[in-house]
Amino acid sequence: VQLQASGGGVVQAGGSLRLSCVASGIILSEFSANDWGWYRQHPGKQRESVATLTNNGRINYADSVKGRFTVSRDNAKKRVYLQMNSLKPEDTAVYFCNGIRGGSYRYNWGRGTLVTVSS
Repeated sequence: VQLQASGGGVVQAGGSLRLSCVASGIILSEFSANDWGWYRQHPGKQRESVATLTNNGRINYADSVKGRFTVSRDNAKKRVYLQMNSLKPEDTAVYFCNGIRGGSYRYNWGRGTLVTVSS
């Protein structure tokens, strides 16, 4: 399974971006059964969770993005999305997605997509 995140770029503070992550080499039933999450890694820091979406629709957000970010999934397209509004400079990071099952990440991380928010 390969994960390809896209949609990053450079945006001014207060702006919006929509990230997309597509999983290839995965059958639909496996994609649908997974929980999926978005994660980010700031320069020089460890990867952190941004948002998770379970296979039955339960959602959790990091406190730092609540009310600004929205996670969604399209199982038929094998895609996960992250709508990011009211972006702040501290949101600057490389963003990744991954599947989750039994509390463990399922796949290699891929290269992620870089989001840069200028002040």
